[in-house]
Amino acid sequence: MAAFNLHPGVPKPGDLIEIFRPHYQHWALYLGDGYVISVTPVDEGPADMLSSARSVFNGKAWVRKQLLKDLVGNDTYRVNNKYDSKYPPLPVGEIIWRAKCSIDEEVAYDVLSNNCEHFVTKLRYGKAVSGQVNQAVDAVATVGAVALAAGAISLLAWLGSRSRERED
Repeated sequence: MAAFNLHPGVPKPGDLIEIFRPHYQHWALYLGDGYVISVTPVDEGPADMLSSARSVFNGKAWVRKQLLKDLVGNDTYRVNNKYDSKYPPLPVGEIIWRAKCSIDEEVAYDVLSNNCEHFVTKLRYGKAVSGQVNQAVDAVATVGAVALAAGAISLLAWLGSRSRERED
């Protein structure tokens, strides 16, 4: 199966590319002429969950330039400059210069504070942001709130049943 571009048109230099992997999204920055830059596990082979997990556990990643089609493989992707309305993009020449200066560097990696989305948004906007992290934190907070509410309801029901037992 060939890569499928969900976004009409062709990416432009400086665009953020969101790649839909099973269970997560990987992010890259389009350089032009079919090439992208992204952070990948230091010892990455084929793109899979195991190779991505290596960066999570060893805390290191490699800034790699490669063809978009090779990085995407059989997954789908789209151009997603989702923060443009919140943060003004840097001039394209500066984005590309900053990206090219990073090629082949080993960088620190942390899924919550320094992941692939943080890396490319720092290049495009000068500010590292990750909606994936915000969504994960929101999901954890929601699950925690639901668990707390369920616990409170259970406690109130238990107290109510104890109260009725005493009245009998």
